[in-house]
Amino acid sequence: MGRLVPGAMHDFTLLKQDFPPDKQWFNGLTVRLDSGFQDFGKTYAYEKLFLPTKKPRGGKLTKNNKFRNLQQARKRVVVEHSIGGLKRYRILSDRLRMHNLEQFDVALEVCAGLWNFCLTH
Repeated sequence: MGRLVPGAMHDFTLLKQDFPPDKQWFNGLTVRLDSGFQDFGKTYAYEKLFLPTKKPRGGKLTKNNKFRNLQQARKRVVVEHSIGGLKRYRILSDRLRMHNLEQFDVALEVCAGLWNFCLTH
């Protein structure tokens, strides 16, 4: 479970902080990312990368690129639904005036456990 950070911090910046590029973190792994990680392929070693194709400025995506993006989105939506399930516990989605982020990490773990329990029962 990662630490909590302000929402304005970019996901790829966080990835580089937690997994420094000088080590082989993803070597031999298949990695699925969203379009916010466009430089992942230049920064890290990996076995296979699934990254959506962005529309070129002033251009259009080919039908093949649109189809591949759709296939990748169908895989990623499972993760997005899990995050949405966690947000049903309002402690994670409402403004929380808790200054101790370690306690918030514990609350997140409890909510994840409750959501997993709901999915299995």
